[in-house]
Amino acid sequence: MDSVQVETTAPLTLEIAQIASPPTAISPNSRIPKDTIRISLKASTADSVLASVYSLGTSGILLSNLLVELGASPVVFGMLSSIPMLVNLIQPLGAYLSERSTSRFQYSLRTHGIGRLLWLVLVIAIVSTNWGVIDTQQLVILTLLIVLFSNLLGGLGTASWLSWVAMIVPRRLRGRYFGTRNSAANLTTLICVPMAGLVVSHWYGGSLQGYGVVLLVSIVFGIMGLGCQYFQVDINPQSQNTYYGKSPQTSEIQSDTTKDESEVLQSIHLPQDQLTNSIWKNSNFLIFLLYFCFWNLAVNLSSPFFNLYMLDTLNLDVSYVTVYNSLQAGATLLMLILWGKLADKIGNRPILICIGILVGVTPLLWLGIGANRLDIWLWLPLLHILAGGTWAAIDLCSNNIQLAIAPIKNQSIYFATAAAVAGVSGALGTTIGSFLVQFAQSGGLLGLFALSGLFRLVALVPLMFLQEPSRG
Repeated sequence: MDSVQVETTAPLTLEIAQIASPPTAISPNSRIPKDTIRISLKASTADSVLASVYSLGTSGILLSNLLVELGASPVVFGMLSSIPMLVNLIQPLGAYLSERSTSRFQYSLRTHGIGRLLWLVLVIAIVSTNWGVIDTQQLVILTLLIVLFSNLLGGLGTASWLSWVAMIVPRRLRGRYFGTRNSAANLTTLICVPMAGLVVSHWYGGSLQGYGVVLLVSIVFGIMGLGCQYFQVDINPQSQNTYYGKSPQTSEIQSDTTKDESEVLQSIHLPQDQLTNSIWKNSNFLIFLLYFCFWNLAVNLSSPFFNLYMLDTLNLDVSYVTVYNSLQAGATLLMLILWGKLADKIGNRPILICIGILVGVTPLLWLGIGANRLDIWLWLPLLHILAGGTWAAIDLCSNNIQLAIAPIKNQSIYFATAAAVAGVSGALGTTIGSFLVQFAQSGGLLGLFALSGLFRLVALVPLMFLQEPSRG
């Protein structure tokens, strides 16, 4: 991977100040006060806002522009996009390790914390390049290595984090909460991306130095984001697995919690037979994996190359492209809350099917885009607005439906399996796309966009057979 309207008037800073000691990993049969849940949700929202600043320096258009400035080939762009997906293969190992820890919070610090600090190496390397210590090709290789290792560490922690959030957010609030949480993150992106683009393109020492400054600021904000997780109620994974292995009839939760508290703990509690089945006997989850696999392959045939098309083929300045990305973030911001409320009402599956068709035909709309004024000032902004509004639904509902169909026992294993499958298929799509572009040059990009659109539509077929659990 991105605040909920809770009935409280106390400001976040005051609520956080009431916590005098580090979070203690609780077991699922412990009482979770409603105030603690409120603080946890707000802290998670603050984390997403700060993490979005971290992401704008370590991924996306600014990192792509760095590689364009360094003269990287399309294959390098393919590798840049495929690495974050391919390293998802390590998520099952990360889930295995996290389930043997005693604190989601501490495990997150050891994985995401080290991964974010690794980017300081690139800051030092950029300074060294300006001093002539290393050349641009070495900097390209070092950039790919940092992307690889930081994403490996992130992959070790992603499934654990998702399981942690799934335990905190009640099912009945998921659409609204993740909608507003992601809106806050996208508002940050909307504001910060154009500012960062201006810094990079107008820095007095050149764009390379400008990117180094933006990257350093992003790292600081990323570490601050991890600090927000300190205020989330912690979960002991071992107690979680032991507790949810019991029969619901023997669970103590019915007798010692209030209605709201029991909703938090039972919100994703599925029948006992699903808890004992393996992943490969869970047909509903396998259908989701089939959809997730082919969808990621189809999407990633083209998605890494839209920025390349604008920066290289159309030869647009990075400041223009950052404005387009901000428009996309703005559209996502406006639509997320709507999609969240709609998902709570009608479910995630119908939205994934209907909006998926629109996302499928979007690459075809790029076929007539050129470098003329009409396209630069009208059609490219409209395309990014369309992408922001539709992808807001896809990302939100894909996440929610995965939370709903994964059993609670060893939950992170299910999340890790889905991420690994999606990672391999996405990396395969990016690899195929990068080689097609490499050998066909600019004409290959447009053909690739058309091929991706066709594959996206075909990938929606498994959703017709997916059963979404009740949201009650």
